[in-house]
Amino acid sequence: MLELRKKRIMLSFWAMTMAFALITWHLYNIQLVEGNSYALRASQIRSQEVALEEFMRGEITDRNQVPLSGGYYANRVVVFPKLMQDQQKELEQLAQVIGQNSADLNKKARDGAFYLTLNLTSKQLQALQTTPPEGVFLLPVYIRYGDKPLAGHITGYLGKISSQEQFVLLQQNSAKNYNLGDWVGQSGLEYFYEQELKGTYPQRWARVALDARGRVINGEGLTVNTSAADPARLNVVTTIDRNIQQIVESVMDAHMQNGAVIVMKAGSGDILAMASRPGYDPSPARLGHSLAGRQGDVYVDHCTSLFQPGSVFKVVLAAAAIDLGMVDLDEHFTCLGANAGPVRCWLDGGHGRITFQQAFAESCNPVFVEIGERLGADTIIDYAGALGLSNQAIAGYPIKGDKRQNLAAIGERFNLANSSVGQGPVLVTPVQVTAMLNTIASGGLYYPPRLVAGVADDQGRFVREIKQPEPTSAISAYTAGVMQDLLREVTEVGVGTRAQVAQWGSAGKTGSAQLNNADGTVDAWFSGFTPVNNPQYVITVMVHDGSSGGATAAPVFKEIAEKIMQI
Repeated sequence: MLELRKKRIMLSFWAMTMAFALITWHLYNIQLVEGNSYALRASQIRSQEVALEEFMRGEITDRNQVPLSGGYYANRVVVFPKLMQDQQKELEQLAQVIGQNSADLNKKARDGAFYLTLNLTSKQLQALQTTPPEGVFLLPVYIRYGDKPLAGHITGYLGKISSQEQFVLLQQNSAKNYNLGDWVGQSGLEYFYEQELKGTYPQRWARVALDARGRVINGEGLTVNTSAADPARLNVVTTIDRNIQQIVESVMDAHMQNGAVIVMKAGSGDILAMASRPGYDPSPARLGHSLAGRQGDVYVDHCTSLFQPGSVFKVVLAAAAIDLGMVDLDEHFTCLGANAGPVRCWLDGGHGRITFQQAFAESCNPVFVEIGERLGADTIIDYAGALGLSNQAIAGYPIKGDKRQNLAAIGERFNLANSSVGQGPVLVTPVQVTAMLNTIASGGLYYPPRLVAGVADDQGRFVREIKQPEPTSAISAYTAGVMQDLLREVTEVGVGTRAQVAQWGSAGKTGSAQLNNADGTVDAWFSGFTPVNNPQYVITVMVHDGSSGGATAAPVFKEIAEKIMQI
């Protein structure tokens, strides 16, 4: 009997302990976890409020935490119908000043306080400052997108939740609340980091307090807060340098209609700039206009898309042959030009008797077909993989890999010759090519690319960091040094002289991948680094529908490199 009583006491004790723990957890959840949310809802019930920001959302920034969207503050007409004694009269007066239909304003007023997105003329601004209608204010609103937002393909764009399926998916994958019609990320970093970027409530707002019957509480008037806390929203900090990104995009807009440019920090996998053309303006107000008349590939990021690299792939063969001691720089070969087989040379008359060093500078196809035969498909595949040409991953940027990339196809029958000059089944992305040239510039170490440094709060403190992946040894330091000299020859005396960077010098490799179209254009490549003696920047330019790597891509490389070095 005594034992049974003890058991009952113990069961009662543990039951009470569990109940107390559950109550404590519930109170903790209400007060600390959901406290701000409940406070916001209570405040919204007791007030009429308008958010003084275009979107309740964190920023996507460059490496210095400067927003890439170019956000700015602008005075906007903010209307509080609850503060109007005669709403019809006041809205008609406002409509006359700003040149809008009063019926439209009345329709907006039915939903509560609002602001108008129109830009005011000096005359309208003066009228509203001098004799504003009752309940109308001029207040600064944060506009997310400036006139020229940068890195549109990287940041992606926003769109409203338009389907029940999308709404349910967001609710299932997030602890945050969503409503149909909310603006959410549709592509790029806006999409990948939706859960971190989405805010819970405004950081900037204007509010009028109401009583239980919805009447304005006398004496309190309008309250404006421009520094409210929203711990739920975070900023995505990229590795992009805004100044370099701006240079890249301005040069591309002047010289390229279709293609890609990547800038990587030498000795690191950090991407400092990454742009694709044709591009689009991610601002919701201008997105539709920027897409009008464009082809379907405007959404395609060519930086992470697959292309044949042409002669840029000869870097792999040269590095492998030197690393394995299978070729000497002064070894002689014979080029028969158009009569060479199985792959002819781009120079119809041929290069005749030529050393390996000269063949690399002149991008002689028959020589590299012979080098490919010496190496064999398996060795080429191994070195291409070590140099990153099978790795499509970018740290912090979880894009899907394209399964068409298959280095093993180099070993299939009849593919070796074309593969040795970067044609046939060889497919790479501009990001991968940049990482490959960075390996040469970095003494033989391959650094996996990184685009996002982490996620930070509104004070700039990292909540989550995305570390730079550890480098791996791809080729020996000796081989990297020899390759640097060979790449320097390309810009000084070879086919890439138009990529020569004044004062600082440059090194790199051209590529011209045939497109098999009627006009004979190519995917024109130049990938290299500057300064030549102490590499700081690795730059890849790929121009779709160009004439050749040396004539089309090299000059773009030169202009971008010189402008970057000047800053």
